[in-house]
Amino acid sequence: MPQYQTMNINQAVMAAVAVVAACIAAPASATTLSRSVDVAVSPDKVWATVGGFCAIGEWHPAIKSCREDGKSPSTRTLVTKDGATFVELRTGRSARQYAYTFLSSPVPVSHYLSTFRVTGKADGGSTITWSSVYTPDAGKAEAAEAALAGIYESGLAAIKAKLSN
Repeated sequence: MPQYQTMNINQAVMAAVAVVAACIAAPASATTLSRSVDVAVSPDKVWATVGGFCAIGEWHPAIKSCREDGKSPSTRTLVTKDGATFVELRTGRSARQYAYTFLSSPVPVSHYLSTFRVTGKADGGSTITWSSVYTPDAGKAEAAEAALAGIYESGLAAIKAKLSN
């Protein structure tokens, strides 16, 4: 006869809470997006130019201003040239990369997590990659992808142009 383990009510409640938390933390309809550009500049020089969390205000053509709150982890507030506001929390930082999430954004997504990374290439150049995982709002998958792809592509093109001069 098989043996079964029994749970007391507290163990059963904790197990149910863990299952619910796992379902909430991992959205079923997550989407990924990634764009990259290669430049003939060393990774250290690229990172020195674009790696600061608020450096985006110096290289992204759509950004009018960037302000960091000075806390740890840092939050930046971006205002675009057309008046849209993004509030982003840096969630991680390591050698030549950082990750962030939206606290507020006009892009129709939730559970947004993005990584901005510079990696070296064998020829001494660099690859700059901007990627994300997110859940598009209901009925807004195409609009979300178009908005994010436009942000990434225009930003990476501007970095390439800036580093080519």
